[in-house]
Amino acid sequence: MSEPRIIWTIPTRGDGPTGRGWNPTPALPGFLRDGRAGAPAFTPFDYLHRISRAAELGGLAGVYVPYDPHGEESLVVSGSLGRDSRFLEVVAGFPAGIATPVYAAKLSATLQRAFGGRLAWRLEVDLDERVQRTQGDFVTGPDRYARAAEFLTVAKAVWHGRDVDFTGRFYEVVKGGFDGPLAGLPFPTVYLSGTSDEAFALSAEHADVHVFDLAPDDELDRHLARLDDRVRPALQATVHTREDEVELSGAAGLRGTYEQVAARILAYRDRGVDSFFLSADPRLEEALRIAQHVRPLLVVRPRTSTASRPAHDVPDGTAGNDQVHPVRGRPGGTARHAVDPPIHGRRPESHH
Repeated sequence: MSEPRIIWTIPTRGDGPTGRGWNPTPALPGFLRDGRAGAPAFTPFDYLHRISRAAELGGLAGVYVPYDPHGEESLVVSGSLGRDSRFLEVVAGFPAGIATPVYAAKLSATLQRAFGGRLAWRLEVDLDERVQRTQGDFVTGPDRYARAAEFLTVAKAVWHGRDVDFTGRFYEVVKGGFDGPLAGLPFPTVYLSGTSDEAFALSAEHADVHVFDLAPDDELDRHLARLDDRVRPALQATVHTREDEVELSGAAGLRGTYEQVAARILAYRDRGVDSFFLSADPRLEEALRIAQHVRPLLVVRPRTSTASRPAHDVPDGTAGNDQVHPVRGRPGGTARHAVDPPIHGRRPESHH
């Protein structure tokens, strides 16, 4: 079995209680001069690059830049982090209402060219309607899923074809499509989420991976049972881990010593979950902690025993459980694509 893929969450509105990387850079004292003409010596993006570099140097599979209407623009941050890295998969979160599907596809094709096909999409559908309205988006209820389906249909059509004509409820395209250097690139891996009927239907039609929050056993079991066999499951959680149990607070999430957290992840891996969206504050220090102390315990090994799994996870909406359904989208299931898409984020010498 392949090593579990850890995708680290990038902060878009400051890191930790002091908001590092978000607040303006303090002015230099008068007796110091900025040696980089025309620009500050250190910008908020430099701090985000530190986090992604920690993830990459630590062998993590990727970074996730969530959509935040009040934070840095996720697609811009994703472009910057992707160009600054060599191996990371860069998962950009954004809503369908942010742009037309043709423009989103064109922007993404350019980003794929910029950093070698490592861009992925995590389309955010269930936004708070009040937040949507602040962004000028008034599509609500089940219509959001209908629009997301059209968005992905159109984006894939113009990406892979020419002279594309499409007429739907939300979008219309006449003779669309890419050619030249923008044509023939790998379409971004599509991550979706949600547990409504509409969310599962959208994933069955368009997703490569469906991301679930960790939840109590029976709840997660019900969700996984509804997932289309062609879609790979992933889990999302906050993580709180230390060398010794006495150092752990009562924080909710994926919680335990380094060995216990690694055992939990491997137990999920044995049940077919290969990707884990993790976060902890402060993101820089905790990325280093996960890379140095947890990831080395996730090397490929014989199947773990479910009886040995620790019971330290505390449900918090993104918290753990003890049972996951068998493999979906892996050997024994139906492949999502005729040729499996590449899994980014591993160094060339790694084997899956």
